[in-house]
Amino acid sequence: MPKRALVLLLSIGLLLPLFSSQTSAELLNSTTQPTETFELLALPNAARAVERRVDGHIPAPAEVIGFVPGDDRKLASWSHVVQYFEQLDQASDRVKFERLGKSTMGRPFVMATISAPENLARLDEYKKIQEQLADPRTLGDGPSRARDRKAAELIRRGKTVVLITCGIHSTEVGSYLSSLLIAHRLASSDSPDIQNVLRNTIILLVPSLNPDGVDIVKNWYDKTLDTPYEGTDPPELYHKYTGHDNNRDWYAFTQVETQITVDKIHNVWHPQIVHDIHQQGARGSRLFLPPYMQPVEPNVPKQIVAGYTELGNFMAREMRAQGFKGITSNSTYDAWSPARAYSHYHGGVRILSETASCKIASPITVNFGDLRAGEGYDPRKESATFGPLWRGGEWHLRDITNYMTTAAFVLLQHAAENRREWLSRFYEIGKDAVRPRQPGELFGFVILPSGLYGQNSLKLVNLLMEGGVETEWPRREKAFTANGVTYPAYSFIVRMDQPYGRFAKALLESQRYPDLRDREGHPIAPYDVTAHTLSLLMNVAVKPVTAPFRYPTPLGGETVSTGVPGIAPGPVGAVGVYRSSVPAIDEGWTRWAINDIMKSGDHEASLPLNDKQARDGGLAKRYSTIVIPDQEPEAIRNGYKAGAMPPEYTGGLGPAGVKALREFVEHGGTLVCLNRASNFAIDQLHLPVRDVVDGVSQKEFFVPGSILSIELDTANPLAKGMPQESIAWVEDSPVFEVVQAGNPLPATNVRVVARYPADRNPLLSGWLLGEKRIRGKAALVEVTLGKGRIILFGFRPQYRGQSLATYPLFFNAVSAKSQ
Repeated sequence: MPKRALVLLLSIGLLLPLFSSQTSAELLNSTTQPTETFELLALPNAARAVERRVDGHIPAPAEVIGFVPGDDRKLASWSHVVQYFEQLDQASDRVKFERLGKSTMGRPFVMATISAPENLARLDEYKKIQEQLADPRTLGDGPSRARDRKAAELIRRGKTVVLITCGIHSTEVGSYLSSLLIAHRLASSDSPDIQNVLRNTIILLVPSLNPDGVDIVKNWYDKTLDTPYEGTDPPELYHKYTGHDNNRDWYAFTQVETQITVDKIHNVWHPQIVHDIHQQGARGSRLFLPPYMQPVEPNVPKQIVAGYTELGNFMAREMRAQGFKGITSNSTYDAWSPARAYSHYHGGVRILSETASCKIASPITVNFGDLRAGEGYDPRKESATFGPLWRGGEWHLRDITNYMTTAAFVLLQHAAENRREWLSRFYEIGKDAVRPRQPGELFGFVILPSGLYGQNSLKLVNLLMEGGVETEWPRREKAFTANGVTYPAYSFIVRMDQPYGRFAKALLESQRYPDLRDREGHPIAPYDVTAHTLSLLMNVAVKPVTAPFRYPTPLGGETVSTGVPGIAPGPVGAVGVYRSSVPAIDEGWTRWAINDIMKSGDHEASLPLNDKQARDGGLAKRYSTIVIPDQEPEAIRNGYKAGAMPPEYTGGLGPAGVKALREFVEHGGTLVCLNRASNFAIDQLHLPVRDVVDGVSQKEFFVPGSILSIELDTANPLAKGMPQESIAWVEDSPVFEVVQAGNPLPATNVRVVARYPADRNPLLSGWLLGEKRIRGKAALVEVTLGKGRIILFGFRPQYRGQSLATYPLFFNAVSAKSQ
């Protein structure tokens, strides 16, 4: 849905703009893979190749990038990848190549659409078919049977749309290289299998969801080739702001790469299948395929679960029959969070494939005895979720591309051979989504105006609409009454009887993650986190309503564009963000949040502070505030160990950096520590605060990414503009108690700004074990030291750019003067 600007006419009469804010023989060199693999990867036979050169030659990747993708110690630059697809577009009538936008750092974000030539000539028609099947309301208001007949005709004509996404995690280099091999075979092969795929599917191939990371990883890899550091990860995030978390952005839409993918691919094409190609650790299974392990997020339609189960099992079965080993399913990865699976709430199955890694592009040797068990399987034992055994040995980049390309073509085979079934399932999902709700069922939600000038609620609505959710704004300037309940002006309504109502429901209701334990009673951790309630994270009041529900005729055709709500930072000096040589994802999110609020023109709103700069001292000359983002205290203090990376990246802050930080605070500076970084400050600066859950076993206390309630001291300037009750995003977080060595009384230089409720369970959404341990304990404290202060957050106030409810706490800490 295209975005259009909307200005909100406030009840006070002001018009307030709201801004958002090789050769074939070389391919056979692998000694660890079955011969069936090579048929999938082989270039056209000699006679065919000669024919192509004379008339319509299809270039092989090696002709452009200089090597066969999968060769040891070879990586392609992003410009070469783009160049190859451009040449493929020129040479083949099966390929349409597009530049959809620009990445965060200005590189082209691209996609290739691949299908039979006759299909490419009718893409608009197939987009329309997808749109109608996704939303059966478009088929008319007549009897259900009439709509079903129209749908049957569309299904007869339609194609299975498959989106293949590669390279979102840039150290997982096999996928973007495999995209070249996949595209070449689809463009060049005349085999019956490929022709069937081309006739019956439309393939949307994204070579990388993170073009910037392709070059970040390649540049570091090339720099360290033939050194002791060959195959190490770069000493910087491989996405400028989000690092690995760029695959956690599929409902908050904070990054331009996510926005392009959603706006110009997902919401345009509504793919039935999304094949998301990844890599995993080197010492587990060789390949993961769905079905996913429990739990499945309850708003994922049952047809989606059936679809990824059927397709994943088919892929595993076919690959095992071809001789591939070490394949696991129903283990390791869950289907809980919409942050990783946009398609599950938009009619399409997500097939996550995870292939074992080597050292970037350098081969490794893995002994059978060094394999390690994962959640739900043991790679040294055949079981219902794993097999057949891989006995260890050399593992090359070629092995990775062999697994990836084979999996992709097996998936495409199923998509082509079961075209009608895939489209029928897709229609059934849409049909169930738009059916009228019965009395007693959830009708929808009313989103109440929240935040300064209602901007929080507008921001939330904007995100929902970005995800295709229809929202209605009845008589925006007047309150209205429905079913005996009066709702204030500027309330929004989100109905459930629409194509993506389940997506909205997942983000507006609180999660209750199941209490999963192993045989010893230890909690089984989720793959990612347990909560994704955007309304809580953004401090927006949401009221569920049950059918029937009548309300005034809404205004139509309006969407919302907003900035970050309710933030008006005071005067800010130079803000330094500590950037460890060991890259920390939260450091990137911290920079992003500061820039999103404070950036002026092309100038970054924060200054970096690296280990060497800190050790050199004199910090007060450069910064008024220093922020240490969430990171393990050991990584902050000591960084990489000597020998693990080049010397300039080792040593961490060390004693000299700690001394410099203390001097900075004592001379009037503000040190802000986020989450685990608070424990670093407590220990190294000898603060009169202790972490009451430090060392407590997970059986006794466990909170793996949940939303908890906190109570604020609103008289403290850090809580300026905040309500008395708010939320905290808690994940691997400290919980504070004020102490004083040798004195039973608490220290007098510590003020508690936020604490967990003493009289109730603080859990609002997610999973929390041992809640009694933290009742009444502190979540945010301010410690005076000399002329300055240290602010210790026991949570992440800028969590993944989502926790707007606690943005004011963070920006008050960054911008306010010492009290």
